[in-house]
Formats: sequence, C-alpha cells, structure tokens
Amino acid sequence: MPQDLTRRDMLALTAGVAGALVPLAAPAQPRILTRPIPSSREAVPLVGLGTWITFNVGNDKVARDSSAEVMRAFFAGGGTLIDSSPMYGSSQKVIGYGLSKLDAAKVFSADKVWISAAASGPAQIEASRAAWGVPRFDLLQVHNLLSWEPHLKTLFAMKAMGSLRYVGITTSEGRRHAEFERVMRAQPLDFIQITYNIIDREVEARILPLAQERGMAVIVNRPFQEGDLTRKLARHPLPAWAAEIDCTSWAQVILKFIISHPAVTCAIPATTRVDHVRENLAAATGRLPEAALRARIIAHVAKL
Repeated sequence: MPQDLTRRDMLALTAGVAGALVPLAAPAQPRILTRPIPSSREAVPLVGLGTWITFNVGNDKVARDSSAEVMRAFFAGGGTLIDSSPMYGSSQKVIGYGLSKLDAAKVFSADKVWISAAASGPAQIEASRAAWGVPRFDLLQVHNLLSWEPHLKTLFAMKAMGSLRYVGITTSEGRRHAEFERVMRAQPLDFIQITYNIIDREVEARILPLAQERGMAVIVNRPFQEGDLTRKLARHPLPAWAAEIDCTSWAQVILKFIISHPAVTCAIPATTRVDHVRENLAAATGRLPEAALRARIIAHVAKL
C-alpha cells in the first residue's frame, strides 16, 4: 500500500495542477464601427440610443431602473451617443438618473432646445443640462426648426464660449425639408437630424448629399418607424442574404441599411429592453451592405 501523502507533497501536487490550468480568455467583443464628425473628425459609434417615448416613465422606480440597465448595456456594448429633448416628457431626468448610477464620462450627450419664446431658450437649456447632470452638452439641436433663427444664435454663442461642443437642427417624418435645406445651406452646422430608413428615403435625393457637401454629421431618427416597420417585417422570414452582412434579425438589416449610407453618422433607435439595445449595437459591427445589396434590400422590402 502506498504511503500517505505528506502536506508538502499535497502542496506540490496542487501547485502543479494549478499551473497546468490556464484560464481561457473571454471571447473578444466585436469592434463597434464608428464614423467621424466632419467638423472635428471625432469618431462616433454608428448606433446610438434614442429616448422618445421609451424613457418617458415618470417617477416609476422600477421603470427608471430598467432604463438605467438599458443605458448600462448600451455603454458596455460600446455605445456613446444618447439623444433626448425637452419634448420627451421625463426622459431627460430618467437619463440623469441612469447617468448618476453609471459612468457619465462615457456619454456623448445630444439634446435639443424646443420652445417658441427665444428669450426662454437659455433657461430651458440649463434645465435640460441639470436634468441630465452633465457639466455641458456635447450637442444641442434646434428641435423641428422651432424658432430656429434666435436659438441658433444662442447655440453658436455657447459653442464660441466653450459651453457647447456642437450645434445642429432636427426634423422628423419628412416635415419642412425645403426650409431645412435652406438652413443647411446658410448656417455652419455641425449636425443635422432627420428621419431615414428603408421606407422613408426622401432625404436621399437632396438632404443627405447636401450634408456631405457641407460637412455636416447626420443623426437618423425613427429608424424603425416607432416599431411599425420591424413589426411588419417580422411577419416574413429573414432572407438568406442577411447572413452576407452578419444580420440575425430584421432590426439589424434596417439599421445596417441606414448606417451603410456614407452620409450617416449615427442612427438612434429607442428601446426599453436590454436585449434589444445589444441587438441594435450588433448592427454596428461586422459587414455593411454595399450599393448592390442596398438596392436589393430596397427591392425585397418593397415586395413584402
């Protein structure tokens, strides 16, 4: 019968086994794709986070915590740009609540001024900043061109003083494109924000080319038509060609179609779910459709 192992023998054996167990490295997270802001060359991830409706949860503690978890997953996945507005109810305060629990340094803060009285613009901006809890906004936009002339003067003055980094304007659902274009031609904007997706493509004709010509970054709102587009497409199987651009869902196909346009800087889908924010961010990884596949996507969706 073999002799009993001594304590020294056991320690040596344990050390040998431990030395042979090399921890497996965690799988590398896919690199999120970025595009530069033309006016500064600062890189921005191609998918951001919108807050219209989804973050308007009032003082509901459970819903606020749920929104904070969406933000946590967004930052963990490499996202930075979060967009909101005074028009979005409690969304700004819900963002601020989330940032107070997370690393606020990761956020690219994009908000808006939305008030008829030009003299009230600065006070509204300050209330929005306080709601977010950030020292300054990265981007402020004149929401839907409301009183755009005096508000742009305010925003450009803030930028000159260093209390704002970027200035922009917004519209949605194809409204006021003619006036929008005139403002783009006349003002030295850093950003514009418009509606664009596989169905809503009016901006391809003039707005997107003009943004490229004028060196303006483009944020895309309503990528899913507030969920209507994804719900309609979900009734149909995902085409085989989706694998060619590393898509596993219709939502990713929609987002990849949008962000593959060379003028687009960032799409901002809104969501209440952690799994959806991860799915959306995954659209900003892997392969993007080139011109031929973009045309094929348009034709395929038109038939559905």
